[in-house]
Amino acid sequence: MAFVRTVSEEQAAGLLGEMYEADRATYGYVPNFTKALSLRPAVMGAYRELAKAIRFGMDLRRYELVTVSVAARLRCSY
Repeated sequence: MAFVRTVSEEQAAGLLGEMYEADRATYGYVPNFTKALSLRPAVMGAYRELAKAIRFGMDLRRYELVTVSVAARLRCSY
């Protein structure tokens, strides 16, 4: 049982439905981080814009190294 209430893929409509569909096209499924913010799709959209701004001008390898380094420092296994 989930501790966070989410909108199921079958019930997603409008902006959330578009986000779910985009994630399925990109990843082949809807990731947990998208579902976790499913009640607030505008927040998810803002987060995605922030992430794009952070990555702007950074090559993929550097971005991934920074991500792994920060996760290790925070002891985050996700």
